[in-house]
Amino acid sequence: MLDFDLAELYHVDTGQLKRQVKRNIERFPEDFLFELTKSEFASLRRQIGISKKGRGGVRYLPYVFTEHGVAMLSSVLRSKKAVEVNISIMRAFIMLRQYAISHKELLKKIKTLEKKYDHNFAEIYEALNSLLNPPPAKRKKVGYKHYD
Repeated sequence: MLDFDLAELYHVDTGQLKRQVKRNIERFPEDFLFELTKSEFASLRRQIGISKKGRGGVRYLPYVFTEHGVAMLSSVLRSKKAVEVNISIMRAFIMLRQYAISHKELLKKIKTLEKKYDHNFAEIYEALNSLLNPPPAKRKKVGYKHYD
């Protein structure tokens, strides 16, 4: 999650959040927190419409927190709101993980069915592949014929 999004959730200023992180940087190894590069930030700006420097928008490269970094952030901010938000975020991460696991299980079931019934559907797969990848059309040659 981005620092300015977390600051909004925790009801603190982004600058305050960053100062607390910098004061406790030993709690945030690179698998907990990293800073976006200039090119990543420029791409992000285009995608989410962050205003340009000088117009009230983000002026510094944002920090990005992983799941573990978000958990650590609540111990750094030490407010009641930080604890409440952290619990909500952890629950969201748990739901995302469960969702991803259920998709893996579904994918395994589909692959099992494909292996079991693949020989029955070979012609259908072949027809679908020919529709997706049609052979190049043969064209009649245009121009003069050269006879030797």
